[in-house]
Amino acid sequence: MHDFCFTIPYGMAVMAGGVLGYLRKGSVTSLAGGGGVGLVLLLAGYLSLQAFHKKRNNFLAFGIETVCAIGLTYVMGQRYLATSKIMPAGVVSGLSGIMSLFYLYKIATGGNHIPPKKE
Repeated sequence: MHDFCFTIPYGMAVMAGGVLGYLRKGSVTSLAGGGGVGLVLLLAGYLSLQAFHKKRNNFLAFGIETVCAIGLTYVMGQRYLATSKIMPAGVVSGLSGIMSLFYLYKIATGGNHIPPKKE
């Protein structure tokens, strides 16, 4: 499975969570954190998709995705440990942990599988 297949929906979910946190609680931190990280994830997913169309891997995008996912895992994990609230801290931390492992796997295995050109 290619990284952008998961990164784009993951980025949309993180961004939607940030916007929802702002709309429901007036949390500017949620808007800046969730919206900002979500946009960065969407950009990284788009860069990876464009590289895939050119039959290449974009390791910068892999790095950005991995750093964002590990950062969210840490920050939201700390928040979950402090509050014991499953939503949103526990869910975001768990999802980000899974995505971190996925990105590290993709980096370790050499990126997206690019099918050879048919001649």
